Amino acid sequence: MSSHPSDLPSINRIQQRAKALKKKEGISQAQAYQKISEEYGFTSWPKFREELKKKERSKTTIQLPSIDFVMDEDVEMTEQDFESLDNERSSELPEDIKRRVQENKRQLTKVGIEFSVFEPTITGLNKSIIDATQPVRTHFELENFHFYSDQGQGQEHKVKKTSFLLTDKIKIKSSASFYRPNTKKGDPRMWFSKLSQICDAGDQIAIVIHEDSPFLINLSKTMLSESLENIDSCIGRFLNDVCEDEFSVAEELLSKLKGLAKQPLPALRSGSTGIGFTIETMLGIAANSSKEPDYDGIEIKSGRGATTRTTLFAQVPDWAKSPCKKSAEILNKYGYEREEDFKLYCTLSTLKENSQGLSFIYDESKDELQEWHNKTDLVAVWPGKLLRSRLTEKHAETFWIEASSEVIEGVEHFHLKSVTHTKRPMVSQLLPLIQSGVITMDHLIKRKGKTNRVSEKGPLFKMNKRDLELLFPAPKTYSLV
Repeated sequence: MSSHPSDLPSINRIQQRAKALKKKEGISQAQAYQKISEEYGFTSWPKFREELKKKERSKTTIQLPSIDFVMDEDVEMTEQDFESLDNERSSELPEDIKRRVQENKRQLTKVGIEFSVFEPTITGLNKSIIDATQPVRTHFELENFHFYSDQGQGQEHKVKKTSFLLTDKIKIKSSASFYRPNTKKGDPRMWFSKLSQICDAGDQIAIVIHEDSPFLINLSKTMLSESLENIDSCIGRFLNDVCEDEFSVAEELLSKLKGLAKQPLPALRSGSTGIGFTIETMLGIAANSSKEPDYDGIEIKSGRGATTRTTLFAQVPDWAKSPCKKSAEILNKYGYEREEDFKLYCTLSTLKENSQGLSFIYDESKDELQEWHNKTDLVAVWPGKLLRSRLTEKHAETFWIEASSEVIEGVEHFHLKSVTHTKRPMVSQLLPLIQSGVITMDHLIKRKGKTNRVSEKGPLFKMNKRDLELLFPAPKTYSLV
């Protein structure tokens, strides 16, 4: 019997153990992985690896639900309603539910379906009110479905549309309402009639827009991988109807990479950029600082190993909206001396502050990714629209190349191993993935010696290669050897 997920170690730890076991017992890497897999009760390394991946994905944070509406004057709150507030979710979801939700999100991304997620609350279900959070509003705008920014306040401007609530067994016709109340700034709201028929408070509900109607699926109470394979499932039939099978393999580039993979490539540059520079040079791509894709509309990303973080794109803040007006200011305030240089090399996440006290906060009300110092001083601002535009611009189509490194006669050489081909990123998922800590950002700012010249190689927005399927539909991996 396999171990409980909570008892499993990290993938990195298993890789370290396999390497040590291979050396100690003189066996192959594959045999080492198989031996360790059986130790934890799994029949094969692929099955064990998938379980380890699921455990790591379950660590991502699911944001607490929005109950901002309870503060609005038009919402009448009784003493019983206020008592209910004490029972609203205030901690992480149970691990098994969180794993299910994350796997379902992965399935939706895999089949190329844009979606957003909301969580109905106890109070919201009682009052028939859901706050339309920024990820939901962004999703609606990307689908040209509804624009709260253009909507007037008050009941006279309420928009109603037909919606559908889906389970594996039934499709329920519902009425969707989108409005902004007269109170305060008219914070966007929505409601779906009959919602309580498919969910309880605390469930994670996905919205998919199809033919100008919202379709709602409870990610906490279904398993989309099974729904997609079940011809009798209402959810499966719907998703299969929406899916578009439009994958065009970039044969020319793939063929060239297979040619390069026939022999080790001597590094043409040292350091972290060496592999990318070497591959692009061998493909005849001149080095430049352009933001355009590398090869006839295809972006090329190269890295050593399968578990390393990879760069999605580089994007400086909106300096006009930021307290710090340039990279040099950020360096001066939060950098550190390292030998003869003054640096700020660090990773930022929404999950915790780094050693320099820097972290991210996503302000949904403004649709802004904000960098803060010690959660008290605002440093820089990236509008969500800017980041989404950058992702679309950079990764309409991408080849993610995995290579290994070997030193031959004192010179580093690269062995091209595989390439993962992605298309059409799920733009609506970018900020939620940053918010959950899956996507992070690296500052790479440096002032060399005693000069006043500051260089900035970033900021680089990155994610782990194994999480690419959270952002890109149906990544396809090809062996180059």
